[in-house]
Amino acid sequence: MDRDENKRAITVGIFIALGVVIFIVGVLTYGNQKKSFSNGVHISAVFSDVNGLMKGNNIWFSGVRVGTISGLKFIGTARVLVTMNIDRTAQPYIHRNSSARISSEGFIGNKLIVIDGGTADAPMIQEGDQLAVQKLMSTEDIMNTLQKNNQNLLAITSDFKKLSSNMVQGKGLAGQLLADTVMARQFRSVVNNLERTTASTARMAQQFGIYGAKLNSKDGLANKLVTDTATFKQLQQAVSQLNQTTTKANTFVENLNKASDKLNSTDNALGVLLNDKKAATQVQSTLGYLQQSSVKLNDDLEAAQHNFLLKGFFKKREKAKEDSIKRANQGKQ
Repeated sequence: MDRDENKRAITVGIFIALGVVIFIVGVLTYGNQKKSFSNGVHISAVFSDVNGLMKGNNIWFSGVRVGTISGLKFIGTARVLVTMNIDRTAQPYIHRNSSARISSEGFIGNKLIVIDGGTADAPMIQEGDQLAVQKLMSTEDIMNTLQKNNQNLLAITSDFKKLSSNMVQGKGLAGQLLADTVMARQFRSVVNNLERTTASTARMAQQFGIYGAKLNSKDGLANKLVTDTATFKQLQQAVSQLNQTTTKANTFVENLNKASDKLNSTDNALGVLLNDKKAATQVQSTLGYLQQSSVKLNDDLEAAQHNFLLKGFFKKREKAKEDSIKRANQGKQ
């Protein structure tokens, strides 16, 4: 019996000794870690709400614990300066454009700071640098958001309940479409017309496509105008000739206008005859006098032919004329 008690006492003593050794090793290890972090790089961040963060809490970067929180201090209204000790071995990987946010170990575990982001082209953190802060929603904010969502969901379900009731009662367009068969047929007719219009539009688009293909065909005028330089030059020449013809026509019209202006003026004979009635009357009278004089001259010549002094002269001339006609006739034969 004494031997059993001695064995039990020895076993208990061994376990106690092992526990003490483990405790001492843990304390020494933790102390060494704290000491190494305290000799690291000191940086900071300013939060408006630390959500229960305390001195000594851990700092994580890319899933690795790289430091601890060394202090918290109020620096203004609802602002807390959090100082952090970062292990120097992690310093080259944390850059100045990184940001800090508050998280927790598990859902209800201790609070901690997580360092995110940063790009390789930015310089690494240095002693005294201050990181930007990511604003996160607190548990209270999450609950308030859930409450608002519940209220919105309740309002939506209430409105849908009212809408479905109106539809069942035949109120509104949707309700009438469900309850009124005549309106339902009319709506179906509208849909059919819309389908026909869509089909017509599709056919029109197809025809436009065919027309465009014809325009792009090698034998078409449009394609020749774009690709055949000879045809384009001929068209240019035709247009140039048309321009020249238009210019000549304009000149012709201008000359006609000038001639018309001359005819309408009194600085020339035709203009006087056309526009001056008095001068026209005088010219007409002169022409009448000339006609009368011509008649009188013919009478005088007729009388001269029968005069005995000139009668021989006219007979000789008449005979010579007859002889000339006879010779001409004989030459033809």
